[in-house]
Amino acid sequence: MQRYFIDGSLTVGHTFELDATVSKHWRQVLRAEPGAQAEFVDGHEQLFLGELGDGNQTTVLKALTSTVELPVNVTILSGLPKQDKAEWIVQKATELGAHTIAFFGGDWSVARWQDNKVAKKLVRLQKIAHGASEQSHRTHIPEIQFYSTLATAIQAIDYDQLLVAYEEAAKQGEQAQLTRTLSQLQTGQTLVDVFGPEGGISPAEIKTLTTNDGVLAGLGPRILRTETAPLYLLSAASTVWELQRQA
Repeated sequence: MQRYFIDGSLTVGHTFELDATVSKHWRQVLRAEPGAQAEFVDGHEQLFLGELGDGNQTTVLKALTSTVELPVNVTILSGLPKQDKAEWIVQKATELGAHTIAFFGGDWSVARWQDNKVAKKLVRLQKIAHGASEQSHRTHIPEIQFYSTLATAIQAIDYDQLLVAYEEAAKQGEQAQLTRTLSQLQTGQTLVDVFGPEGGISPAEIKTLTTNDGVLAGLGPRILRTETAPLYLLSAASTVWELQRQA
């Protein structure tokens, strides 16, 4: 069943007007007719079943339950990647459950975002996150953020645990820290995961991270691309927090 996000609050029995974007997709692209049903997530991340009436009028039939969000709020903090890899990271990290996705201008980043283009890029990435959240039937749309430096990001973001995916740790055979960290986190806590750009994380940035209680971890024996590493971590997190605990 199709899922859409809408602004405002919904209650059972309430009738609301579809916005232009939802109306175009549901009524025109999918050819929904009166009586068609879809799921709607309101501004409070509450899920409801709605039925299309005349025009864009939609009636809320009932509240639904959903347990699709990761129990720990994960922030992906990635050094600016080249080309369109930021779009890939946003789309796939959203599908895998990231709560927030942020990019920073790393010391060794090849890519740079010009100040006058940052706002436009964030709008574009936020739209991608919105679509990915609908596609993956989430109840939360990740907020997309940008920080000029890693130090600025670390000072601005609140977290319970700061984990650094560090290539040198993987090369040295570190294998236990990722699983240990994931297993220790509790429901409702916040984990920030830092990933370097293609050029890696500089020694100065590593010092900033460890000074702020960052823990260095390897992501297995293979060296992952900057756009692959966040997806590896989110998949591992889902295994530890959702699949193993249900076994």
